[in-house]
Amino acid sequence: MLKTRVVTALLLFAVFLLALFLLPPIGWAVFATLVSAVAAWEWGGLVGLDTPARVASGVGLALICAAIGIAQPAALGISAEIVKFTEFVESAWIVGRWLYLPAAVFWIVVAPFWLARRWRLPESFGGLAVGASLILPTWLALVQLRQAGALALLAILMLVWLADVAAYFAGRAFGKHKLAPNISPGKTWEGAIGGGVAVLAAGLALAPMLPPEFSGKSGAGVVALSAALIVLTAISIVGDLFESLLKRQAGLKDSSNVLPGHGGILDRIDSQISTLPLAVLVWLMMLRY
Repeated sequence: MLKTRVVTALLLFAVFLLALFLLPPIGWAVFATLVSAVAAWEWGGLVGLDTPARVASGVGLALICAAIGIAQPAALGISAEIVKFTEFVESAWIVGRWLYLPAAVFWIVVAPFWLARRWRLPESFGGLAVGASLILPTWLALVQLRQAGALALLAILMLVWLADVAAYFAGRAFGKHKLAPNISPGKTWEGAIGGGVAVLAAGLALAPMLPPEFSGKSGAGVVALSAALIVLTAISIVGDLFESLLKRQAGLKDSSNVLPGHGGILDRIDSQISTLPLAVLVWLMMLRY
């Protein structure tokens, strides 16, 4: 099992890096669309759909992504007419605000109440609507943030991955107080704090790789960056717990088995779903204002 996990992880990381650094903007948009479509197919399983309906949900989300790309190519950075970065930012904001702002409200306000009350996903269309409202902003964030540079996107993703890994090891070493025992018994407050400390240290070290708006070179900038890192770490934990709750309610161990030894796409991007839209929202707002 461990060998399978390691081999799958290495292959996934290799494919991801090749796509991130070598694909042109439109190729990266297609790659992100394929990943998001599989995530939507898996979400259909959480809602309890049968196989044809799950396939339809994945295809449907891919078509929505394609429609956005065709209608607003400048917002994705794939339009040949965009010659200035400021033009991309304006177009990106026009489209992004309709997805990022609702996502921010969900993760900051709604999700904590959802977890506390352990609400269930609505059936059928309602459940799919919730999934689309969370997966679509993540897709758009992956596409738009690459305009800041492949290294910038990789740095932000690495911080989210680090939060998960550091929380795991800190929890194993020091964990005594359960964070959400009825949702994810293995998570502890000590692990969450350890993840936050690791992300804070790494984020400040990786600041040169982040977009200039996030680099925090001045004193005030360092404070703002530190606050943002702590908030995003907390939101990443909320995203992880949220998917854990949905899987527990659906009676599933993993969102799917498309990634041997790792489960499904949703299992790997649960934290990114909650953090990336908020990161890009802050980025675009800072660029515009």
